[in-house]
Amino acid sequence: MVKPTEVKNKAQQIAEQNYKFRAFLKSCTHDDKLDAQFLELHEGLFADYDCCKCNNCCKSYNIILDSGEVKRLSEFIGLAEGVFAAEYLIDADPEDEKPFKFKANPCAFLNDDGRCLIQNCKPEVCTGFPYTDQPHRLSRMYSVIEHAEVCPVVYEILERLKVMYRFRK
Repeated sequence: MVKPTEVKNKAQQIAEQNYKFRAFLKSCTHDDKLDAQFLELHEGLFADYDCCKCNNCCKSYNIILDSGEVKRLSEFIGLAEGVFAAEYLIDADPEDEKPFKFKANPCAFLNDDGRCLIQNCKPEVCTGFPYTDQPHRLSRMYSVIEHAEVCPVVYEILERLKVMYRFRK
């Protein structure tokens, strides 16, 4: 598997190929089949992968939160919501579905040893990433390709799918 420190560069080098693969998939498979393949690869690869040794997602993305997650996190941290919000949050883009986002990037809750300080209370967007176990991957291939620049497992899933579909690189 590609190293976390190399995944962005490697994915950018084959970005055009990945977009061609997306178009190829649109013409030769259907949602249910591809979703099952994604799920199988996701489960198999993540079974042996320690995300704490990578944390590219924690270093790359600004996490958005809804008010319920803000309340839960502030309680978990032991701060009043207002204090928590002032210290850790900014208003998100008004067009975002969730009104708040973390100020810091990398995430303020990422420990020096790669552990998440809010592991037992992580926001939904964190627990779901990289979404390769979710349905409708075919219609969301642009985000899969984007995530392949961040997550070595997503990069590997795409490479294995290319082999499965005998995609000519």
